[in-house]
Amino acid sequence: MEASIVACSLQQFCSLKLQVISLAMVLNIAYRSLGVVYGDLGTSPLYVFHSTFPDGIQDIEDVVGAASLIVYTLALIPLIKYVFIVLQANDNGEGGTFALYSLICRHVKLHTIANQHPTDQKLTTYIRRPLNKTYWASRLTGRIEKSNFLQNLLLLLVLLGTCMVIGDGILTPAISVLSSVNGIKVSHPTLSQNVVVVMALLILVGVFSMQHIGTEKVAFLFAPIVLVWLLSIGSIGIYNIVKHDPTILRALSPHYIVRYFQRDARGPWSSLGGIVLSITGTEVMFADLGHFSVQSIQIAFTVLVFPCLLAAYLGQAAFLTQHPEKVSESFYRSIPAPIHWPIFVIAMFAAIVASQASISATFSIIKQAVALGCFPRVKLIYTSKNNSGQIYIPEINWILMVLCLVITGGFKNTAQIGNAYGIAVIAVMLVTTILMAIIMLIVWQSNFIFLLLFLAVFGTVELVYFSSVLFKVDSGGWVPLAIASAFLTIMYIWHYGSMKRHMYEKQNRISMGWILGLGPSLGLVRVPGIGLFYTELAHGVPSIFSHFITHLPAIHAVLVFICVKYLPVNTVPQEERFLIRRIGPKELYMFRCVARYGYVDLHKRDDDFECKFIESLESFIRWEAAAATTLSDRSDMNPFLARLPSMPGQLLLANQEDDDDQNSNSISISQEQYSSSRLHLLDSLPRRFQHYSNGNDFEEILAATTTTTTTATNTINKADNESSEDSGMMRLRLRLSRSHAQSEEEAAATAISIEDQLQFLQEAKGVGLVHIMGNTMVRARKDSIIPKRIVVNYGYAFLQRICRDSSETLHVPHESLLNVGMIYHV
Repeated sequence: MEASIVACSLQQFCSLKLQVISLAMVLNIAYRSLGVVYGDLGTSPLYVFHSTFPDGIQDIEDVVGAASLIVYTLALIPLIKYVFIVLQANDNGEGGTFALYSLICRHVKLHTIANQHPTDQKLTTYIRRPLNKTYWASRLTGRIEKSNFLQNLLLLLVLLGTCMVIGDGILTPAISVLSSVNGIKVSHPTLSQNVVVVMALLILVGVFSMQHIGTEKVAFLFAPIVLVWLLSIGSIGIYNIVKHDPTILRALSPHYIVRYFQRDARGPWSSLGGIVLSITGTEVMFADLGHFSVQSIQIAFTVLVFPCLLAAYLGQAAFLTQHPEKVSESFYRSIPAPIHWPIFVIAMFAAIVASQASISATFSIIKQAVALGCFPRVKLIYTSKNNSGQIYIPEINWILMVLCLVITGGFKNTAQIGNAYGIAVIAVMLVTTILMAIIMLIVWQSNFIFLLLFLAVFGTVELVYFSSVLFKVDSGGWVPLAIASAFLTIMYIWHYGSMKRHMYEKQNRISMGWILGLGPSLGLVRVPGIGLFYTELAHGVPSIFSHFITHLPAIHAVLVFICVKYLPVNTVPQEERFLIRRIGPKELYMFRCVARYGYVDLHKRDDDFECKFIESLESFIRWEAAAATTLSDRSDMNPFLARLPSMPGQLLLANQEDDDDQNSNSISISQEQYSSSRLHLLDSLPRRFQHYSNGNDFEEILAATTTTTTTATNTINKADNESSEDSGMMRLRLRLSRSHAQSEEEAAATAISIEDQLQFLQEAKGVGLVHIMGNTMVRARKDSIIPKRIVVNYGYAFLQRICRDSSETLHVPHESLLNVGMIYHV
């Protein structure tokens, strides 16, 4: 009895200890999130009231109404919408515009994502909700899948959100740094604004120039800087409330918002463009979710950030009720004189942290856009060995710097920059609201009334804010619209040209019949070594291969068509990276390898990449032989093999690369007996091939192991499709019917054949690997309409010339690279 009590107490103690450790880890992550997530949001008090009242304060009650609007905007958008709703729509821990889009892509069949295949759905990270959709979910899904217009509109919406995030990366450093530097004029009122602007420009040049180093060595300072900053502005806010006007707490009542608009509707409506700046950086909470966790961000915002911001804004409002004439410098003027310079220094560092966070977020979202084929290829430099999210893109960095310097030097004041900033902020939020509505209906399958309530509350509020900031287009608001238009044009032209190129390759791919008809050695000279022929097709042989062997009738002893494919998932586990298939008979030594990545996965030069690929290829050969041997040893399958193919309940197992291939050497077995045989193989199935076990690709590989080693007479062409298929199936049945009587000598010979294949592969590896890549040019057909010819022949061609070569983005060694040129007429 006593022993059981002791055991129970020990178990409770261990459970309590684990809970304490888990809570400590969450709090540690929440602390580290301060330096990455909340820099922009935390520095907003520097410029919000000045942007809200650029022409001065006409009535003290307007300050109370504006403060009430700020309080409820912070509570409604960042707290309720993002912290408690949007963060739940993460893509396996990742957030941001492309994370929402990838969720939609996995539940709706969109033609805007190329190279989709059912095997992608077998990935462990390819998470989908149950298929039994509600009425409204099915209706919306069907409408989107049938409408090219809606699919393109959805893509444009995502690209627009991406462009606005890029605009944030330009405007955040400009307004944050300039606002913080303005504090020097409080102690030196005679200082010219031009001097302040020059100081801000020098700091901005330093921030962008240091991006190539990365932030790994100084990132540990970001969290304490933001923590001290938040505690400082919160404490100063409480001090101002107590000293200047404790009655400012009445702004917590929404009644003063109504009174604010009743006095003069036009003035308050115009001031919304400044009030919306109080929620700048909110989208970063969701975009940077992948580095932290939902719970850690929720704790950091609700426990620390939200209370400190409320105190800071109410404190400034209390100060302005007594000193309305100082609204242009309300933040620094409200600071007690003894601590002015320490707060000025902290503000400078906080502005730099906010700038760094927005620039890093821009790099991250452009990387995702490149991965999903929505942005021209750029050079990605990983600045940290431990953190995959710390990247540097030289081209984008210098573009951001030039635009940021032009905006800062051109406007010279935070009011006009704030007008531009407001449009970028609220536009991203509107895009998120629309995508969230689609996810709530299709993915979450939420109650339709709840969906309408979500749109009515958040959509209406954001549209009101958006209407206000659009009113200030001529006062600086045109800047983000111009930036977004330029980047949107580039991204859409690139995506359009890439899709046209992919469709051309798909429509003009080579049939397996043509390949096998070349003969045992493909009618070519087989030189030693391994050739990796890169293609964008995950299925079928690209037409550029025929162009290559026509001009150079020689190919490597082992030929692998490799496709580097990015999927609408955040990551692909390493053990599921390679999807390998055999093409044709074994003696051809032709394979297909699809290297699959998620939109946040690293694709940097890895010395072990070739070794991992060869290991995967060897494992495939071993498993292929094991699968064939297991099928041969299944004596309970023999009676079935003599049955006719018209037998009810049969399952056709075909060795076909895609739906359009014409060779279909196949076998027919019953569903029940096939399932039994397949389950018999699972215990010995390597993890990298386990996704074959539940879908069509298992059947394709299984049939590939029984493909006969005949020549072109086994090829199924369109003209004699049925006869060749019947003969191929008969040969396979005869082959399998003899398997039960296979002698031990034949089994040994099979084993030797496997060893010969592996030895041949190792010898080819010893000679070396050659990377063969297509250097294609895309041109519009002569009968194309004029807009298409302009986009393809000039726009897409120009982007192809100035973007990075695919060999650079894939980190292919230059010394083993072979380019093949070809023109595609789309």
